[in-house]
Amino acid sequence: MIIRIVAGLLIVALLALQYRLWLSPNGMRDLWRTKAAIEAQADENARLTERNRTLAAEVRDLKEGRAAIEERARTDLGMIGANETFFQVVPPAAVPAAEPNPEEERLTAQAPAQ
Repeated sequence: MIIRIVAGLLIVALLALQYRLWLSPNGMRDLWRTKAAIEAQADENARLTERNRTLAAEVRDLKEGRAAIEERARTDLGMIGANETFFQVVPPAAVPAAEPNPEEERLTAQAPAQ
């Protein structure tokens, strides 16, 4: 009889510990959320590191060479060189459909069918 009571108490203690491990706010769910947050932050850090590396290379190019400055001036400011000619190509405007001439419609309607 005492063995059954001790076994029952051990089972209850085991279930209580399992509850704390799996279902409590500080248990495995919290661990899984924390791991997911760490992975997301690591991805964000990798993206930002790449962006910083690109920006550092661009700053270095702007400080050291004229080619990067000239490229920026051409693309952002629309500047042209001293011995260059600027040609602006304008796409043709869409031609609206001509309105029918009422006189032509009247003549077409009166023409005999052959």
